[in-house]
Amino acid sequence: MANIYIHYPFCKKACHYCNFHFSTNLKNQSLVLDGILKEIELRSSEMKSSIESIYFGGGSPSIIESNFIEKILNKIFKKYKIKSNLEVTLELNPDDFSRDYLAEIKVIGVNRISLGVQSFDQFDMKLLNRNHSSKQSIKALDCITNLYDNFSIDLIYGIPYSTLEKWKNNLKMALKYKPPHLSCYSLTIEPNTVLNYKVERGEVQLLDDNLIEKQYNYLVEELEKKGYRNYEFSSFAKPGHNAINNSNYWNGKSYIGIGPSAHSYDGKFTRSWNISNNIKYVKTIMDNKLPLKKERLNKNDLYNEFIMTGLRKQEGVSLKKVSTLFGIRYKEYLKKQLNKHIINNNIVFNGDILKISKKAKFLSDGLSSDLFFVED
Repeated sequence: MANIYIHYPFCKKACHYCNFHFSTNLKNQSLVLDGILKEIELRSSEMKSSIESIYFGGGSPSIIESNFIEKILNKIFKKYKIKSNLEVTLELNPDDFSRDYLAEIKVIGVNRISLGVQSFDQFDMKLLNRNHSSKQSIKALDCITNLYDNFSIDLIYGIPYSTLEKWKNNLKMALKYKPPHLSCYSLTIEPNTVLNYKVERGEVQLLDDNLIEKQYNYLVEELEKKGYRNYEFSSFAKPGHNAINNSNYWNGKSYIGIGPSAHSYDGKFTRSWNISNNIKYVKTIMDNKLPLKKERLNKNDLYNEFIMTGLRKQEGVSLKKVSTLFGIRYKEYLKKQLNKHIINNNIVFNGDILKISKKAKFLSDGLSSDLFFVED
């Protein structure tokens, strides 16, 4: 099974923490949308598996008019094999919300909404330069819960000047709507973002790591009490509501990324990514060429990716699977690297499956990198 990811590279406003490829100049939207339709057609021969997830991300895909979303879906339905229980997700910004829009996209096939709330606190929204208010988030959620059975709420913790109490209130407000799924991310200060420049100039003070860890631990404990499964480090779902797009990515399945800067993976050895320039993307596509670069992964790359993604998942990493996929050499290397982390209770190991312990979950990415295979 496989995914299609549609990257729509336009936003009404630039969030100060975002380093994704996007433009706030909306004049070339129709050209890029035509390019997306063309790329869907050009790449159809790449995908032999049935598509079980289509994900509209960005950028702000909720500014795409519903009739063009229909064109995109119809093109995919025509050119690709589609699984019967297809999941179609659209990322929605609260300021783009209208009941009519949500109803229209539901009729044409969107059956899951991912709402980018990030925070219900107005100070946070201003700091992050988000384009919506808390009232708009609440209004959107009131409507979504009436129209959609399957939806997700995005929240960010670790925001400068926030407190544990403020984070508790954010989570409480989100849980009021009984979302089947939540994606909760720690704020990352990315290079070349406005927020990074403000931090470097001393205009914004970062939150203490201990407080960020307390916010994360509260998140995990509270959602566990409410019956959510932390199936991946940042993803929490009620039974039967794991996001297919997320799950397939973390399980190493193939996906095609459509649109400027979108990434793809063939599920075997090759990653590729489209050019991060809207005009060059359109010109290349309209010449019936693909504006992408490719990278072939070696065994070390594949092993390291397997460890990183596996330790982020609730299922953990199987030593038997490491041996089957990569060979005895990698299995023995992993066992050797594990020892100090088992002694420190950072990793739980039952003889085959290794998982990050509860106390070390916040450190999972750092622990994963310590298990990577690096040639001498």
